Amino acid sequence: MLDFINELAVLAGEESLKYFGKITKGDISGKATSKDLVSIADKAVEKLIISKINERFPGHDVFGEETGHAGKTSEYCWIIDPIDGTQSFVKHHPYYAVSIALYKNGKPYAAAVNIPALGRLYTAQLGKGAFENGEPIRISDCTELDEAACATGFARLRENKVEKVLEKFNRIVPELRSIQRCGSAASDLALTGAGIYDGYWEEGLQLYDVAAGVLIVQEAGGKVCDYNGKDNYPADGIVAGPAPIVEKLLDLLH
Repeated sequence: MLDFINELAVLAGEESLKYFGKITKGDISGKATSKDLVSIADKAVEKLIISKINERFPGHDVFGEETGHAGKTSEYCWIIDPIDGTQSFVKHHPYYAVSIALYKNGKPYAAAVNIPALGRLYTAQLGKGAFENGEPIRISDCTELDEAACATGFARLRENKVEKVLEKFNRIVPELRSIQRCGSAASDLALTGAGIYDGYWEEGLQLYDVAAGVLIVQEAGGKVCDYNGKDNYPADGIVAGPAPIVEKLLDLLH
């Protein structure tokens, strides 16, 4: 399975690069309920991914950001964000990702996050570890916030829910060594799994934003939970990183 999801993510990344730096205003639309963007590339990449999955696993369910959920009968469900970080993508910023996850009986089983403009492919399979371009990765060994470079995003701000998000941001950031910003939750989680970031938090996300990145963090030895320390992510927010950093972030999120 890891070989297939690896190949699929590479193929989807190559498809996205055909459009990278070439998107015009006429190629972009906004989602009806938010400030999120959709480009012709999002649709093309998702179509490609779903076609390859249907060829190889015709009985599997598929849940794509752009196409929704097709089928609810299989123990396997593919969860796809064809271009996570469309704002970055349309601005020709390299931090966007193709995110593909396979869930088995409602739990992450295999995952890939491809950051094609940077040539970084992150993959994981349950019980088999996490990898960057085929090499094993591990979560950061950072334990203190004042030594930590942490990432966040502002999905909730696009829903005009500003006050609580910025209140939490203003509590956390002064405690950190530095704050990072990709504009792609999938990228943030993958980079956290690789130990490049020491922690990550965000709210207002959807399952397709985090489905692949969660398994990469977990298989790299990290912890993932919601803002209450439970498993109801991303509905109740998401926090990820080495356990000591996650616990300290949770303290500041309340």
